[in-house]
Amino acid sequence: MNIKVQCCGIVLMLVILYFYGRQKKIRLNTEKVFLRMFCIIMTGLVTDILSLAALTHMDSLPLWLVDFSCKLYISTLVLVALSGVLYVCVDIYKESSRYRKVTGAYCIVAAAGIVLIFILPIDKTCLNEDVMYTSGPSALATYAFTLFFFAATVVLMERHKKEMNPRRREAVHIWIALWMSAAFIQFLFKELLIVGYVGAVAVMIIYLLLENPETNLDRQTGLYNQNTLQQYTAELYGKRAEFSLLSLIFSRSRVSNMTAEVEQQVKMEVIIFILSIPETYAFKNAEDEVIILFRDREKAEKCREMLKNRFEFGWGEEGDIFVNPSWMFLPDAYVVNKPEDISYLLRYARQNSRDFAEDNTVVLDKTLAGRMYDERKTEQLLVNAIDNDRVEVYYQPIFATGEQRFTSAEALMRIKDASDQIVLPNTFINVAEKNGMIIRLGEIVFEKVCGFLQENHPKQLGLHYIEVNLSAVQCTYEHLAESFIRIMEQYEIDPSWVNLEITESASVSSKKIFLENIRKLMDYGITFSLDDFGTGQSNLNYIVEMPVNIVKFDRSMISAYFENGKAKYVMDAAMHMIHGMRLKIVAEGIETKEQYDTMKDLGINYVQGYYFSRPLPAGDFVGFIQRSRRQER
Repeated sequence: MNIKVQCCGIVLMLVILYFYGRQKKIRLNTEKVFLRMFCIIMTGLVTDILSLAALTHMDSLPLWLVDFSCKLYISTLVLVALSGVLYVCVDIYKESSRYRKVTGAYCIVAAAGIVLIFILPIDKTCLNEDVMYTSGPSALATYAFTLFFFAATVVLMERHKKEMNPRRREAVHIWIALWMSAAFIQFLFKELLIVGYVGAVAVMIIYLLLENPETNLDRQTGLYNQNTLQQYTAELYGKRAEFSLLSLIFSRSRVSNMTAEVEQQVKMEVIIFILSIPETYAFKNAEDEVIILFRDREKAEKCREMLKNRFEFGWGEEGDIFVNPSWMFLPDAYVVNKPEDISYLLRYARQNSRDFAEDNTVVLDKTLAGRMYDERKTEQLLVNAIDNDRVEVYYQPIFATGEQRFTSAEALMRIKDASDQIVLPNTFINVAEKNGMIIRLGEIVFEKVCGFLQENHPKQLGLHYIEVNLSAVQCTYEHLAESFIRIMEQYEIDPSWVNLEITESASVSSKKIFLENIRKLMDYGITFSLDDFGTGQSNLNYIVEMPVNIVKFDRSMISAYFENGKAKYVMDAAMHMIHGMRLKIVAEGIETKEQYDTMKDLGINYVQGYYFSRPLPAGDFVGFIQRSRRQER
């Protein structure tokens, strides 16, 4: 009896089992299905040897026993093919009940096939110890069901490419190709009984590519990695299982002269302590972040308090190194709609550090998740607006009190949603600044303003210039000046037709870049004005430092002037000092004739507000200015 190939397969499987068994595992669904596949293929190798032994001694064994051993072996081939279907279904059907229904149906088909295999007759051939095989109706049923499951596996992988892990698809394709090739070779050469061994090789490939537990671990810390966190939370969601998360973000220690080596040692000491906590899973989510997952909310609350109490004491060999971590606690994972949103929520909470309480903790609740979803919805709105040319520029006229006519206008950004409804800036500006999209939006607005100036010569409208707002993020964009100059050259725009509005906050984060941008643009011929004076940001020192020609009094400052007696003295003093520096003043938010008359009497140079006009689309603005000029005549 030639069983060398089968024995080699068993040895290979035992080697895989040894390395698999000695490694730390999280028991993902794919791991469970892989173990099932492993057991089936191992059973197939053993029953292959038993069937060969039965065929070798069939003259001295009961016929039923020989038939049973042969049919038992070929039944395992159907189960091997079934395990391939079940393995890919884990990726495709994340929701637990759907997975059970689909795989249950395939299992019923496999059970029917096995029953048929045992019912149908089988032909047994043993020419010598090298040529032993089975054939007949039972064997044909085996081929049919095996091919059915392999075909089903391929079809499922092709239909659900996007849902599947690409490496899993690759591994299963290799396995099927090897198995079919081995079956074909064995069909041609009866003495080469290699199907079982090839199954063991396929298990090794899947183990190396996907199911090696070491791929789930971060080698530096021994924690589970970020990919494993995503897989595990997705499976818990599929089962609708309760779980909570606690995120620990390492901060600098209280020892200022601690070396990087000592800091790493302390961090590992903390991680080892976390790994010792029973009934928890710990994951490395970032270089400075560890996430602990709990399957029970009550235990999560207790462990959270225990950990915070532990950090009241020192770490290190002498216990004199104190670490002050930040904490993010997600009591109920279902405050988000889907598992992948957990990582978005954690990132969102970190970016919005204002949400951290005095004890350096933020609780991730429905309110915070709602804000995150609103922000993501706004981001998508901005992406669609940029991609579909839904960024609009409206123009609000500015009236010169001395000349008694409109001499300029402020360009204001608007975007349209999918239903062509206007969305105001206060809905999206903060989000655009946070994610950097304001750079592209600002370029689009500036380009549209330049296109407007090219099409409608400002002198023909009696305008000196158009004011364009710059956000703080734009001002610290290294290539802002080059970008704006390129656009003006493209549209052949006189730089004196453009005035850029800046705020004090624009220079806070990167003053050097900000001032360099201003210098390049001023050298090119653009003028600047200071926006939002009176909001608590701008001050007189800033006016002295910045090369601006115009100061714009914010709407809130104008309102305070008419409502608060003390505010009048402040505004009078500010106007006196600004005029003393020979700068012009624009009063924003003028809504009544009384306000206009007062601003005019005070010597305000320009006024802007609903008293004259709301912001208007380009065409309506041109019509408005043209009508105003005719009335002047």
